[in-house]
Amino acid sequence: MPILELSGVSKSFGAIVVAENIEFAVQPGEALGVIGPNGAGKSTLFNLISGNLSVASGSIRFDGREVTNMPPMQRCFAGMGRTFQIPQPFERLTVYENLLVAGAFGQQASERDVADFCADILVETGLIAKANALAGSLSLLERKRLELARALATKPKLLLLDEIAGGLTEGECRQLVATIQRVHRRGVAVIWIEHVLHALTAVVERILVLNFGRVIGIGEPQAIMASREVREIYLGLEV
Repeated sequence: MPILELSGVSKSFGAIVVAENIEFAVQPGEALGVIGPNGAGKSTLFNLISGNLSVASGSIRFDGREVTNMPPMQRCFAGMGRTFQIPQPFERLTVYENLLVAGAFGQQASERDVADFCADILVETGLIAKANALAGSLSLLERKRLELARALATKPKLLLLDEIAGGLTEGECRQLVATIQRVHRRGVAVIWIEHVLHALTAVVERILVLNFGRVIGIGEPQAIMASREVREIYLGLEV
C-alpha cells in the first residue's frame, strides 16, 4: 500500500491552473525527487499534499487514510513532516528548544517525553554542538539543518523537503545530502523538490517532472534526464 497517493488532484486560481490532474504514488520508504522550471507548481504541490492549500478536485490518501480535506495539523499528527524553502525557526529559542516544541506538537506528547528523541535528532543532523545556541544566531547551513531537524522531531513517516540544498556551498550540500541519506535508510519516505540535481540524484530512486502544474514524466533519474521533453522544458536545451 502506498504511503502517499494522489488521484486526479487539480487546483486553480481563477483562470490560472496550478495543478492539473496530478496522479502518482509513493511507496513506504521510497525517495521521490520533484523537478521543474520556476513556476512549474512544485511548492504548490507540497502545499496541496500538506494541506496548506485546499484541493479543488481529486483525492489525496496518506498511509491508507483519506486526507483530502484534513487540515495541516492533523496531517502532521498522522506522520507527515515538511521543511520550507526559507527556514523560519523560533529565533529567540535555542536550537534544542526548537526541536522540543516541534517534537511535542508533532508527536502529541510532553516535552519530557520527547527530550531524548530530540537530542538524538540533534546528533543525527550535526547540531548537537549548537544545542544551546539561539536559533537566530545560526548560519545558513545550520538553519537548513535545523529546518530538517524540526521536521524529523515530529517523527514523520513521510518527509517533504522543499529546496533544502538551495544556497549552500558544494561542501555544505554534501553534508546535508549525507544526513538525508541516513534518514532515508531508516525507512522514512522522502519527496524532495530540488534544483541541485546532483544532490537529488544521490538520494532518490525516481524523479517526477512538473511543468505548468502538469506531470510530464516520472521514472528513474537516468531515464528522466535523458528524456527529450524534460531536456527542452527543464534544462532549456534545444534537442
